[in-house]
Amino acid sequence: MLNATARLQFHAGFSMDDAVRVVPYLAALGISHLYASPLLKARPGSTHGYDIVDHNQINPELGGEPALMRLSAALKSHNMGLILDIVPNHMGVGGADNGWWLDVLEWGRASHYAEFFDIDWEPPDPALHHKILAPFLGAAYGDVLQSGDIKLQWDEARQTFYFAYHEHYFPLSIRSTALLLRGEPVFRDNAGAFMQASKASSRRVGHETGKVAATTLATLIKTPDGAAGLAAIYARYNEGTPESVRRLHELLERQHYRLAWWRAAADEINWRRFFDINTLAGVRVERPVVFEATHRLVLSLYAQGVIDGVRIDHIDGLADPRGYARKLRRAMEATAPQRPPGADKKPYIFIEKILANGEKLPSDWLTDGTTGYDFMDQVSAVLHDPAGEEALTALWERVTSRTGLFAAEEEPARRQILRDNLASELNATASALHRIARGDFATRDYTLTAIRRALGTCHGPQR
Repeated sequence: MLNATARLQFHAGFSMDDAVRVVPYLAALGISHLYASPLLKARPGSTHGYDIVDHNQINPELGGEPALMRLSAALKSHNMGLILDIVPNHMGVGGADNGWWLDVLEWGRASHYAEFFDIDWEPPDPALHHKILAPFLGAAYGDVLQSGDIKLQWDEARQTFYFAYHEHYFPLSIRSTALLLRGEPVFRDNAGAFMQASKASSRRVGHETGKVAATTLATLIKTPDGAAGLAAIYARYNEGTPESVRRLHELLERQHYRLAWWRAAADEINWRRFFDINTLAGVRVERPVVFEATHRLVLSLYAQGVIDGVRIDHIDGLADPRGYARKLRRAMEATAPQRPPGADKKPYIFIEKILANGEKLPSDWLTDGTTGYDFMDQVSAVLHDPAGEEALTALWERVTSRTGLFAAEEEPARRQILRDNLASELNATASALHRIARGDFATRDYTLTAIRRALGTCHGPQR
């Protein structure tokens, strides 16, 4: 039975083996369950674990699966359980570590994972149709391009050409690889194979044909003639002359993504982020194939008795929080008979949700409660002297020349975030509503501008 939890934040400096040494102390305190920060593989060096890049691997920086089993055994020896923090809403992107994201960059809408991420492939800007805005540059695109910080490279391990920009990795599309190889006589036969793969009649055939072409190319590159051809390609694109910069730009323009300054994301990004964080991409967990792919390992750990429940991060970011929570409970309960003898057959499911004043957690979500932000708010109030409110309000009014009423500050602040930080999300919402409006003769005269204006001026809840 769950009586009390203690949360541990894991990172490279505090692994699961480090936690094993803490277990006896926590047990002596009366803790029944350890509440662990995300343990799935995150971006290298992550200090929090919420930027998961692989839902089917335990983070090697934390000790990997062997360390998790040692931690599980230590907990069981003290009759303690484990609650795992999971992240269904988003994944870490950018860098060179998320295989699903890199596949989307390489194959565009033909990727196996194109529908895993919440991408608008046909945004209002026609220049981004069938492309992904990749706002990972530290300065304006033209400045970065001319600085020489973007380099064309060959990745022998992954058998693909890619653009390298600091820690970021942008693979070439298969069609642009064919065009790239045509420029060197030694690779012309390979160019034909890549072009054939790009014209395949199905996604599966294209991927298989492309894999064969890449393997053949990798073998050729290891020969003296192939190495010389690769050096010639590098010279054409990486030498830093005005002509090579032009060639590099033209090659970049042929990709399924458009590199951009990170500041451009607020206005133009065409995929859902976690708030306004460009390195966290929204995941469409409401789709059955995505749910299965992102929960396979978690459900296996529950079935094995390694974990006893989960804490769901940022559930309000999902398209259907209620449906997701209910589906997860059904999935966990379905595996309960596989759990070891003596293990609790009822899964614990907690959610991260900030309940407003008067708001109650819906019982039909079938969860066991929240992680206690409302309680923390009450505890924080205990630590503040109410008598200080009058003095602080007077100070605020004197310094800002504005009213001290919270509601009068809250609404303008919300509007500022919507206008400045989430402008692209506002535009995407307006465009979606406009498409719906145009589908019915009764609403087709509601223009995009009018809808956007209405969204930007609507008032928040009255208090």
